[in-house]
Formats: sequence, C-alpha cells, structure tokens
Amino acid sequence: MKVKFTLSMDDLIVSGRHYDQVVLDWEEEMQEEEVLSLSQSWISTQNFLINRMNGLSRVGESSLTIEPLEKTDNQSKGKKSAGRNK
Repeated sequence: MKVKFTLSMDDLIVSGRHYDQVVLDWEEEMQEEEVLSLSQSWISTQNFLINRMNGLSRVGESSLTIEPLEKTDNQSKGKKSAGRNK
C-alpha cells in the first residue's frame, strides 16, 4: 500500500541548533503490517524520534499522521493521527 506520512515537531534541538517547528512529509510503499507496527511503536516508545533521527537531541511536542493513499485490496481509505507530548 502507498502511505503518506506527515511528521510535525515543535521546539526541537538538532545538532545543537534550536528550531521552533519542523514539518516533514513523505510517501512510502509499505505493507499494512509495517504501518501498524510503526504506529504502535510511535505510541508506545517514549523516545521514538530521538532514537531514530541523527542529531536530534530534544523535541517538545510532536505528531505523526499516517494516511493510506492507495490500497492493493478493496479496503476503504482512512487517516490516522497520533500526537505526543514529551
């Protein structure tokens, strides 16, 4: 399935520099199980971003939106959004 991700981060420090807000969006081909696993990790892992992004040492609030764009089967399209406060 083709999925669109939108990651919003507020009040972050990357490589020692402060940023008020950074928004990244990208599209990726993923299996539904991979999307569900990523979503679960996002919700359950406190330092999800810091552990995965080089140079990121602090992030205030962040949210990840996962939006299916194309499905290979006949399931309906939907949109999931999860926010996190550190």
